[in-house]
Amino acid sequence: MRFGYTLLCEQAGPRELVRYAAAAEGAGFDFEVMSDHHSPWLDEQGHSPYAWSVLGAVSQATEQVDLMTFVTCPTMRYHPAVVAQKAATVQMLSGGRFTLGLGAGENLNEHVIGEGWPPVNVRHEMLGEAVQIIGEMFDGGHTDFAGSHFRVDSAKLWDLPERRTPIGVAVSGEQSVRRFAPVADAMIAVEPKGELCSSWDAERAELGQEPSRKIGQLPVSWDRDRSAAISRAHEQFRWFGLGWKVNAELPGTAAFAGATQFVTEDDVAAGIPCGSDVDAVVSAAQPFFDAGFTDLALVQVGGDQQEQFVDAAKSELLPALREAAP
Repeated sequence: MRFGYTLLCEQAGPRELVRYAAAAEGAGFDFEVMSDHHSPWLDEQGHSPYAWSVLGAVSQATEQVDLMTFVTCPTMRYHPAVVAQKAATVQMLSGGRFTLGLGAGENLNEHVIGEGWPPVNVRHEMLGEAVQIIGEMFDGGHTDFAGSHFRVDSAKLWDLPERRTPIGVAVSGEQSVRRFAPVADAMIAVEPKGELCSSWDAERAELGQEPSRKIGQLPVSWDRDRSAAISRAHEQFRWFGLGWKVNAELPGTAAFAGATQFVTEDDVAAGIPCGSDVDAVVSAAQPFFDAGFTDLALVQVGGDQQEQFVDAAKSELLPALREAAP
């Protein structure tokens, strides 16, 4: 079991994120994941720097820790051919430490280009074509593609890393598992559903493929003052409990504020470990262990609370999680 640190672009500026990345590597995290947003979920979070610029800086501020997007949508703000180029560049800058995490996106980030927001089945079709294009470009040579959603005309990665960039894909149910398990190198999910992991491995096994990484994410509001931890989690992370079927559809921070206006601090504290109880964090991680995840990225809630969290992770959290993990 590997444990990661989340560089959440929605709650910190670019320079701070680079500093946190270096500190997290020093604390002993195995990997680091970075969100790729055009907007925060709520106004209270207050940030959203460009993830790919930050990743380039992080690749130089760290030496050994694995890096990953969690996740990039390669269908609207970015054309898949451009995502392939960005990923290959970060892979080279990091010395082969990068995994390209992909997902079908959220209206919150993709509506900004003014093209509307497609229904979920169309988004999955678009993501399927994007994964195919990116994979072909990672193979080297020139890529031509004519699909229902994308065209590519003689695209080539002129700087191709020695180690092929692994691709992870975010899934939420059987439809996405069936579509992407055969073509991805890792599974990404935010809910500890055992059926996702077992179905993912079964799909790969039918094709003679090995089991792959299965990467989850767990929010934590660490603070010696539990009341402050709960208040901060409610202020900045009350959207998390809406679920991805809702989160993918809402168009902006005002919509998320409205959708969560009746969410209480008790509701948030019931879903996110708040305070400084190590056992509570381990208990929240246990469903991911039981479900069969191989990797778990922790998210510390609050952009100005990262240093204390990283210190606690080094001295308390990571040792306890590693002892409890399979």
